[in-house]
This record gives sequence, structure tokens and C-alpha cells, in this order.
Amino acid sequence: MMTWLVQHVTGTVKDLHGGAELVPVGPAAGAERAVRILHPLDRALVLGSTQPDGCADHAACAAAGVEVVRRRSGGGSVLVQPGMVVWVDLWVPAGDELWLPDVSRAAWWVGEAWARALAASGLRGLDVWKGPMARRPWSSLVCFAGRAAGEVTGPAEAKIVGVCQRRTRAGALFQCACLLRWEPAAHVALLALSPADRAEAVGALAGAAFGAGEGKADAVVGHLLEELP
Repeated sequence: MMTWLVQHVTGTVKDLHGGAELVPVGPAAGAERAVRILHPLDRALVLGSTQPDGCADHAACAAAGVEVVRRRSGGGSVLVQPGMVVWVDLWVPAGDELWLPDVSRAAWWVGEAWARALAASGLRGLDVWKGPMARRPWSSLVCFAGRAAGEVTGPAEAKIVGVCQRRTRAGALFQCACLLRWEPAAHVALLALSPADRAEAVGALAGAAFGAGEGKADAVVGHLLEELP
């Protein structure tokens, strides 16, 4: 059974994204599976790789002390701050039995591991989305508004775990964000929207996602490490 190289990394959100290379750091770099548990020290609005810079209200972000950061994987924006999300990167080298050429199916095992970990943490009624990309109002702006393969949902298809991928010939990096709490108003306040659109977005996003609960980060991470294949 292949083991996982486990790393805990602390830093600013910008530095953590800048260090999210596809090949893990370690004596067996690139030769084995790796999991990074990332511990952010600050707050940041993280834009997907294809989102225009103008999606963010830079003045509002600066006033709130939130840095605007861009990740290399796709999808909508994510608000990252200590105590709000559990952020985990999973690396699988090409040729590993978990590596699949089908981009959609490739993330199913990721969601299944998260669903088992969250169930062990006391959350029930979770599902792993295995269908095509499901777009909803505001999902082009906010990651947790939509659903992609491998992501975990709960009651009324509200999302709790977001998953995005970055792939090269060397392997696949799955960047995962598990919500501890969901604050759509705080997120929407940082986007470049009119007051009317902000109000509409907050209402539409209220039931789009939910959190595992504050203070559960260590338990969730511990269970996830136990549930990784």
C-alpha cells in the first residue's frame, strides 16, 4: 500500500499558493503521494486562474484587510481566512492507481475521502457529485455556488467541499477547501458588484453552501488522513 507524505505548511495565502508546486518537497519528491495541510495566517480573496482581475473590488478588499490572490487552478473565487476553511492539497503522481486521464472521474476518490472524513466528524447525509459541471447563479464568481466532479454536498445539494485540479505530465494536484463556516455576505462584499447585485447574490448564496462547524479543523484533518486511500 502506497503511503502519503504528509506536510503541514504555514504562511500567508499568497505564499501558500505560490508554493503549491505540483512536485512535493521532500526526499522522495514526486515519487509518492503527498498531502499538504495549509495553515493561512491572513485573509485573502482567491481568484480562479481564468477569472478577470476586475472580479474583485480592490478598494473593498484593501479596506477589509483582505489581499487579492490568484491560484493556478480554475473555478470561482474563494474567501480564505483562519478558522473559515480547511485547506488541503493532494498530490498524485502520473502512473499511480489514483491517477486517471478522465478529468471528471479523477476527482471522485478525493470527494469520497472527504465525505468519509466528514461523516466520522459527525456530519451525515453527504454526497459526492459525480455529474458534469453544474452551474448556478453566481457560480462563475463564487466557487461554492456551483458543483464540479468530486465535490461534496449535503442537504439540498449545498456544498461543503470544493475541489479544483491542476494537471501536468508529472501528475495531478487537487486543491481542496472544506468550509468550517459559510459567510456569503462577507464574500460578496469583496466582489465588484453593484449594491443591487450584491443584495441579490447574498440571498441566492445563503443556501448554496454550509460549514462543518468552527473548531472542527483538527478533527476533520485527522479523519481525512485516516480515510485517504
